[in-house]
Amino acid sequence: MPNNSPIFVRQTLCALLVAGLALVGGQALAQNLPSGILPNGVAPADTAAAGFAPPAALPTQPPFGLVTPPVLPQRPDLGAADVQRTALGQIRPAKPQSPSQFQRFVQASTGKLLPHFGSNLFENPLAYAADSAAPAPADYVLGPGDEVRIQIWGGVDHAGNQTLDRSGQINLPKIGTIGLNGVRVKDLEDTLRKRIATVFNSVQVNATLGKLRGITVFVVGQAQQPGTYNLSGLSTLVNAVFASGGPGVNGSMRAIELKRNGQTVTTLDLYDFIARGDKSKDVTLQPGDVIMIPPAGPRVAMTGAWDHAAIYEIKPGNTVQDVLKLGGGMPTLAAPQKALLERVAPGQNTPRQVKELVLDTQGLQATLQDGDVFTLFGISPEFSNAVTLRGNVEAPLRYSYTAGMRISDLIPEPKALIQKDYFVRKNGLVQLNAGQNVSGDRVINDVKNLLEEINWDYAAIERLDAKEVKTVLIPFNLGKAIKDKDPQHNLRLMPGDVVTVFGVKDLPVPMEKRTQFVRIGGEVKVPGIYQISPGETLPQLLERAGGLSRNAFAYGTVFSRESTRQEQQRNLEKAKRRLEQDINSQVASQLQNVTDSEKGSAVQAQIAGQKILLSRLQGLSASGRIALELDSKNPQLPALELEDGDSIIVPHKPSFVGVFGAVMAETSFIYKSGNDVAHYVEKAGPTREADLDAALLIRADGTVQSNKAGRSWLGLGNANFMTSVLNPGDTVFIPEVLDRRSAYTQFIQGAKDWTTLLYQFGLGAAALKTIRN
Repeated sequence: MPNNSPIFVRQTLCALLVAGLALVGGQALAQNLPSGILPNGVAPADTAAAGFAPPAALPTQPPFGLVTPPVLPQRPDLGAADVQRTALGQIRPAKPQSPSQFQRFVQASTGKLLPHFGSNLFENPLAYAADSAAPAPADYVLGPGDEVRIQIWGGVDHAGNQTLDRSGQINLPKIGTIGLNGVRVKDLEDTLRKRIATVFNSVQVNATLGKLRGITVFVVGQAQQPGTYNLSGLSTLVNAVFASGGPGVNGSMRAIELKRNGQTVTTLDLYDFIARGDKSKDVTLQPGDVIMIPPAGPRVAMTGAWDHAAIYEIKPGNTVQDVLKLGGGMPTLAAPQKALLERVAPGQNTPRQVKELVLDTQGLQATLQDGDVFTLFGISPEFSNAVTLRGNVEAPLRYSYTAGMRISDLIPEPKALIQKDYFVRKNGLVQLNAGQNVSGDRVINDVKNLLEEINWDYAAIERLDAKEVKTVLIPFNLGKAIKDKDPQHNLRLMPGDVVTVFGVKDLPVPMEKRTQFVRIGGEVKVPGIYQISPGETLPQLLERAGGLSRNAFAYGTVFSRESTRQEQQRNLEKAKRRLEQDINSQVASQLQNVTDSEKGSAVQAQIAGQKILLSRLQGLSASGRIALELDSKNPQLPALELEDGDSIIVPHKPSFVGVFGAVMAETSFIYKSGNDVAHYVEKAGPTREADLDAALLIRADGTVQSNKAGRSWLGLGNANFMTSVLNPGDTVFIPEVLDRRSAYTQFIQGAKDWTTLLYQFGLGAAALKTIRN
């Protein structure tokens, strides 16, 4: 008869509530949730208020009896397969750990924080997770939760998937219950066949595994992240160790134990797996297995000339050679003649000692002890049988030394000094100049830049004085050593010598020893680019060029020199900067003193004019012309020594003279023999602003005459200037009176006079027109 008493009802409700809490709390523990926290964040004390969810609302359990793993944070660096493995295996990212005491000890001794050997492999534990989609191995042991796919034909037909229940059994129609718990995959079909044969005859069976169960294992001891792990049923001991992040800084890699039912199943030495790929001690895990990572054993530090410098855990009796083998053996770049072994001896008066080892057979067999710091030295970079050739040579290399070797043996002929870049640049001229007109300047530039000229007068040997521990520099004449085989300069070499060949750009040499080019053009019979000899003069070059043509105007020869142009350009740039500074200061001053709009407009116009002048000046460049001061009636070119880069242009004889400046008609007039300056100035018509006292006569040969030079005692100017007879190509310039403050007059006054513009700045008549306008 049912008990309807109030006490019985209350007892029944309490029992149901406790059972519900136990079920939900078990799921929380299975999902690694903190104690006291239910799924969906419901605390036990809040179950009534929150309306505790019935079992149907709880997370669905997998068919093999494990709770659904918790949702892990998103990892954009992982692929879909990695995410699946992470969710199944609950692999946790490794946490950074502080260095161990021995690591700090080694760092204090060597200055290096060495890692533990193999620890880098645990930075990506997903790389070593078991793949749940992989076929199960033949020795895989079936258990509750595994799915079996069965096909039966013959005496009875059946096809379907069966999942092992909590007892490890399946139930087949017409056959009954079959226990498969503990059966290995390789024995699965035989086990099924024998059981079915007890009911039916002539039966054929095909059986494979479907979905595999998950297993729960425990990682304890000195692991980086000890705890409970839900792993794939295919997981092995190695998979579990990597899932936990591996041994911590104080954990052993060489004695990891797998315990099952209180017994040690196997002991894993991770060094066998890491260094040799040996997994013979690795076994498949089963539910409830415990992985124990004990404290680390004796450790040594291996450092120096080795790619695998690290801290190694050793076993009793391990030698230097044993540890070196873990990192691939004795490195080729290590010096076997010497190694250092620092040893800790706590029981002695000197607890730390240093010992030298020779890494021969005996040295490699030296036994290591806990706390040892072993240092390998690299081989010496010295070449004991080599000499080095460098600089402007074809092949800057180390060459084998032979007894009695001399400079001429190292550099047998001048051709050995032609650099490979010469041929590369030479071949490139075909592509660079295709379809282009080649100018004289470009030809000179190409010729000079194709080949780095050699300094034949000076080269040097660097030699190490081992006794004094210093470098000795031994100079010699390269040309005499190679071309003449002069014993005084064809020096004997020693092993380790460094021979340096210099170019003329490295150590500037006299101009006469450089390759020099000049250009001559215009009214000569053979214009072109000529390589000149030291001391060659202008008339000698003209003779080589075939002399003057019949239309040549020798008096107007334009002789330009690069060094002169550079000096003139520097002077011009200084004048430009000075003018710019004056303009800026005057602009600021004038704008402050403006009182009305009319004056303001005038100031603005003046400022604009000054800026225009400055922009014109920026476009001017010096010519580099040197006035030859020739006799107009018998122009003989002076015996001027030529320099590299000189340019000689002989013009066609002109038939005009020019007048410009402060005149009514700035133009050129037909030249008539015997006419003087006054004649042409009168024809051009001076303006009221014309300053005739400052007039200039620019001769065709580059010389300049000024009316200011040789003034009379009355100050009326040069009495001979106006009567000077003009030659073809001469130009007369009449400046304005400098009686008003403008950018133009400021620049001229700053330049002192027009003669300065023509000589110091290297400007011609065309440049004067640009400035004046």
